[in-house]
Amino acid sequence: MRISQDFAPTGPDTGRTARRRPARGRAAAALTAAVAFALVLTGCGGGDDPAPKSASGKSSADADRVEPLAAPPAPKLPVTVDSADGTKVTIGSTDRIVPLTGSLSEIVFTLGFGKQVVARDITATFEQAENLPVVTRAHDVSAESVLSLKPTIVLADTTTGPSEAIDQIRDAGIPLLVVEPAKGLDDVGRRIDTVAEALGVPSAGTELKERTEKRIADVQKSIPDHADGKKPRVAFLYLRGSASVYLLGGAESGASSLLEAAGAVDAGKESGLNKDFTAITSEALAKAAPDAILLMTKGFESVGGMDGLVKIPGIAETPAGMDRRVVTVDDGVLLNYGPRTDRVLTEIVEQLYAKGGKGQ
Repeated sequence: MRISQDFAPTGPDTGRTARRRPARGRAAAALTAAVAFALVLTGCGGGDDPAPKSASGKSSADADRVEPLAAPPAPKLPVTVDSADGTKVTIGSTDRIVPLTGSLSEIVFTLGFGKQVVARDITATFEQAENLPVVTRAHDVSAESVLSLKPTIVLADTTTGPSEAIDQIRDAGIPLLVVEPAKGLDDVGRRIDTVAEALGVPSAGTELKERTEKRIADVQKSIPDHADGKKPRVAFLYLRGSASVYLLGGAESGASSLLEAAGAVDAGKESGLNKDFTAITSEALAKAAPDAILLMTKGFESVGGMDGLVKIPGIAETPAGMDRRVVTVDDGVLLNYGPRTDRVLTEIVEQLYAKGGKGQ
């Protein structure tokens, strides 16, 4: 997968149409369905100590909210932009916006267009979007639901489907822009610029991009030096215990960029796993030899927390399993690669290096 909450592993394919998706996109889309299924099953923060602050001044308790720009400019429309599927799209109004992935919703809301968003995809789990009607079933888009809301612009990416739904929305005369999905930190600015241009606010896009990139850089400055000169090896696992899905991330999982930005080594990638995900085996874990394990929060919960995690064959024998060293980040934000990525990076850094990085 490239598993942001928008993505799903190659592991059981849900049959979602992939005409617009490259091979990587199809793998990503499969994971989307698994993530969405898990969100449906499990549903979508304490002590006296204040929540830890990120370099941006935001606490990890704010991770389920987005932070809109203070004063977004008025859109200058119409605009004509290039869609990732080879078409040109002309947008004349931003009065009624439907973003069809959680990561695109995050960008739209952060640019200051939250009041104009009239629907959400199931993967848009942040607080400001939670009361919007959902226009996906499992994860496939319902064209009828989208059209019933009379949108003036629909935003999708190359993993959005089925293709029949995309065609039906376009055939109804609705401007629909397809955006290339993010693969890593280098894509954060591109995605923000693309959405901002489509909404007629390129200057707001520049402001948000610069804010986001600065905050990410500030978090990286907080990474402690490695006393022994060795970077921690971190394996990214995608788990859904209720569905018996246990996957080890490789070079194409989408997590490598975050782990490397956090001063770590992607253990799966380093061990030679060149694709997105592979089934967890004792042999694969032994070769990866992770010092810590990165998990989505719901995945960690789905196997019963740490006690259940170490019962998965091979995990207890890894350095991470023996030390019970895990890092967990909310499903709805981990791999979005958008305006909240600095908070994601902060959570990874804080958990990985705090008090020796011991997990729960």
